[in-house]
Amino acid sequence: MVDVSSNPLGRFLRAQRAKVTPAETGLPIVGGRRVPGLRREEVAVLAGVSADYYTRLEQGRERAPSAQVVDALCEALRLAPDAREHVFRLAKLTPSVRRTEEMVAPELLQTMDAFPHAAAYVTNAAFRVLAANPTAAALIAPVQGDGNVLRTIFLDKAARDYYLNWDDVARAAVSALRLAHGFVPPHPEVSDLVSGLYGGSSAFRGLWDDQTVAGLTMTRKSIHHPDVGLLHLNYQTFDVRSAPGQQLTVATAAADSPSADALALLGALHVTRRGAAT
Repeated sequence: MVDVSSNPLGRFLRAQRAKVTPAETGLPIVGGRRVPGLRREEVAVLAGVSADYYTRLEQGRERAPSAQVVDALCEALRLAPDAREHVFRLAKLTPSVRRTEEMVAPELLQTMDAFPHAAAYVTNAAFRVLAANPTAAALIAPVQGDGNVLRTIFLDKAARDYYLNWDDVARAAVSALRLAHGFVPPHPEVSDLVSGLYGGSSAFRGLWDDQTVAGLTMTRKSIHHPDVGLLHLNYQTFDVRSAPGQQLTVATAAADSPSADALALLGALHVTRRGAAT
């Protein structure tokens, strides 16, 4: 079961300091160390706050840090931009995210169809597919399941045959899901997805407890598709600014490569099959 205690900020800070070594921050290494990464006192020194105050933050006895303190903690823990954004959300120092209808804008659908040599699809905050162009529909069909590719990654054994670099794909997906999990107010579908995967997959549980957070940008996937064989694809993900929570993902292959030919064939197969079914 997912840890639903009311101290997500403290859990996140604790996990992040365990990943930073004194050498990375320029601190001297004195005596034996019983904890991985930094001690609480060391984080406090680096952030310019008292050790007692930082301890209260981790323990959840202090719940209203200032933006200045959170920024100093981000610097001390050497957090990347997405992780910084996540910490500010956990500290309730960012505006709430306006919930939108899950209808994909007609203009975005038109843009997706303008990628004849790419697979383009739109997902919601829980990574459920909302719309896909013909090539994407054929590409993700083996792992789409109930519409949520991420659920298939962890709960369907076939996903490990589909994604040849499954470990990399899974790690990136969980990091991005944690970023979405920090939305204010929480997205109910995201919370339900996390709870279901946490209880149903030990692999997900290990990655989730690692507390790594990073949005999807550019990822590379090696796929064995049952219809066209091996594909090496580059995935680029963009936030849909007019619909917070939605993301547009575009998968492409290197020009004139076997993967590009296979991707084009997938699109043609999908159109042919859809025509035959009609």
